[in-house]
Amino acid sequence: MEYLVGVAVVAVLVGVPAIVLWRVMRGRRELGTSPAERATFETLHTASLAGPPLRAGLTADGAERASKHLRALLGSAALAITDGERLLVYDGEGDDHHAEHAFDHAAATLKDGRTQVLTIDCDLLECPIRHAVVVPLTTDDRVVGALAAYGQNASAGLVRAAQEVAGWVDSQLELAELDRSRTLLMEAEVRALRAQISPHFIYNSLTTIASFVRTDPERARELLLEFADFTRYSFRRHGEFTTLAEELRSIDRYLILERARFGDQLQVTLRIAPEVLPVAVPFLCLQPLVENAVRHGLESKNGVGRITIIAEDAGAECRISVEDDGLGMDPDRLRRILAGEITPAGGVGLANVDERLRQVYGDEYGLVVETARGAGCKVNIRLPKYHPGVSAR
Repeated sequence: MEYLVGVAVVAVLVGVPAIVLWRVMRGRRELGTSPAERATFETLHTASLAGPPLRAGLTADGAERASKHLRALLGSAALAITDGERLLVYDGEGDDHHAEHAFDHAAATLKDGRTQVLTIDCDLLECPIRHAVVVPLTTDDRVVGALAAYGQNASAGLVRAAQEVAGWVDSQLELAELDRSRTLLMEAEVRALRAQISPHFIYNSLTTIASFVRTDPERARELLLEFADFTRYSFRRHGEFTTLAEELRSIDRYLILERARFGDQLQVTLRIAPEVLPVAVPFLCLQPLVENAVRHGLESKNGVGRITIIAEDAGAECRISVEDDGLGMDPDRLRRILAGEITPAGGVGLANVDERLRQVYGDEYGLVVETARGAGCKVNIRLPKYHPGVSAR
């Protein structure tokens, strides 16, 4: 009986690697059954490795990390990449004696933007570098650098391959430009948002603080410190993202100042799940919603006004709502504001926040607003807890 058990165990242990090996071999066959298919896969895979380093633009670090993959695509003995001012990388054969001349090899191409085929003089018989094909790198029809493929011969195939690879690099550099433009646009939108929210709030806050200077100097000092912390956060210059905890801390300072102005007329309820506090969020994506609730929902309301801020853990998402029981808004007018068709007087940036959320996360993550005249307003936000390119660091 013991012998039979032992045989069964051995059979199982032998069978597992066999199954794994069969699956691996089956997976390899599925990648391509012909040499042409396998070559296509290898080419696409190599290109996918070269792409990410170039998405930061034409930099020395990006060029260095991409160069070996680009050289593999070309099958050349060596490859050099320059920007308009210097050599960024030389990778391959002859780096000890040809690299120092690589920028000079690219000079004519950088000047006139045309492909050049050069003969390379070399006294070392064993050196495979005898010719170079130098191709311009362009973005927006501007020559921003050059790519040089070095080898024994400058065949028509190498010229064509170098031009195709350079064209692919151009597309990556243009994507990098788009990324930079998007970042600059978002920074401009944040600056515009600051310009919208700051004058009204600063005036009211300073007026409130001034009213306490004689009657309650200690209270005035505390409010002044809160005001300083709030403005320091709002006008900081680094990072387009922050944590939900930091954004809520800034909102708390804002509400302390507003409660000093409204007194018991402003009631605030917060329900925040601790799990979502570290979630990265776009900078100033919530504070404008709270200010909108105060200014447009409660300032003109008689009696007590209530604001409720909720942040909930919803699996892969964080769900946030800002609700007031104020005057509300005509839904059609709200639609036109979010569409950018009209700008409300003294607007606090609902459209700005909506646009930034859609730019970062996609259209499905824009603001969802529930409102009607006399029925208050509730703004809902869904944010993924993790999203590529979103970090509070």
